[in-house]
Amino acid sequence: MSRGQGIRKALLAGCAAFGLMSTAFAQTSTPTTGLGQAWPNAADVSSNAHWHVYVFYLNGVKYVQVNDLNGTVHAAVGTAGGTTIVLPVGVDAQNVTTSAASTPSSSTVTVYSDSSTTVTATPQNNGTTLFSATPATQEVCQGGYSCGGGRGG
Repeated sequence: MSRGQGIRKALLAGCAAFGLMSTAFAQTSTPTTGLGQAWPNAADVSSNAHWHVYVFYLNGVKYVQVNDLNGTVHAAVGTAGGTTIVLPVGVDAQNVTTSAASTPSSSTVTVYSDSSTTVTATPQNNGTTLFSATPATQEVCQGGYSCGGGRGG
């Protein structure tokens, strides 16, 4: 084999390896599209068997979507830098709160939790579900006060 053929084969092998790595990376990277879909092409990260939860990241914002077992979108929130907003997505969008002031009942279940966000679901008597999205932990600063100004844990 000539030196030129050896170099071509090495380059071809390198390109093939790079292509396979790119494909593998694309399949394991976090999705940036699919929000609002019944069955998005994303991993179900729910912590409760009665719900499907999908997480998307785009431009530094984390989006958490909650679907029921039939794929119906119930709620979605966006969170970044300690701020959580309710998105106008899902049949229960009007029943989503980002306030930690809501009192959980015995039927409240955690549907998603990570190091920064916890989402709970509480079935209501009228067939809707109340969702609450709150910071997973509240940072407590010096003197027992939360860094946001209120009295902490």
